[in-house]
Amino acid sequence: MNDKIIETEKLLKEYPMGHAVLKALNNVSLSFDYGEFAGVVGPSGSGKTTFLNIAGTLDSPTSGLCRVLGQNIESLSSRNAAELRTKSIGFIFQTFNLLPAYTVFENIEFPLLLLKIGKDERKKMVADALKWVGLSDRSDSFPKDLSGGECQRVAIARAVVKKPKLILADEPTANLDAENSHNIMRTMRNLNKELGITFIFATHDEKVMRYLKRKITLVDGKVDNDQITEESDKGEKL
Repeated sequence: MNDKIIETEKLLKEYPMGHAVLKALNNVSLSFDYGEFAGVVGPSGSGKTTFLNIAGTLDSPTSGLCRVLGQNIESLSSRNAAELRTKSIGFIFQTFNLLPAYTVFENIEFPLLLLKIGKDERKKMVADALKWVGLSDRSDSFPKDLSGGECQRVAIARAVVKKPKLILADEPTANLDAENSHNIMRTMRNLNKELGITFIFATHDEKVMRYLKRKITLVDGKVDNDQITEESDKGEKL
């Protein structure tokens, strides 16, 4: 097995802007080990969300290499890319994207239906995910009955329920207050430690950055800094 969960080499992503071209990513070469708790950070427009979208096979590069879970995403058909996402990648976004007509249980169960997992096993897996995020008592609630922090915890449970190898989180605390932001980050940090899931964030939120074990700073689509940080509980103490 390849020892890198994500590898990019000279990754370029361009978007046409009238008669000009915007380079959202410009010669980005990065690699991530299995089990990392890392973030691609920088201001709005720096290219961090574009990087996550390519790593999650939701977009493709203009040129360069992006290998995810040992597979070159450029060589994947749309069907195979969707299969990779369904089986091995979880997504957490700043908007919760919960289905309002369905209960918390049903929202979390949805990825398991795509994997065609049996009913009894699904029930146990959802119960485990609810326990991981501390929402076992809200299984039958609907999204409208939840706070913002609870909705984001449901979104996390939905992302981790299938125990993916990789979770990509794009500004996961953007719509949360400071207390809920820290609660969410502690939850994800614990899941990283307990389940060994790789978490990669795109963020400009200082509260998120305090928890990261590694920070890659993008500026104008280029890697400006790649820093390993000390593991500590400093995030929740500030």
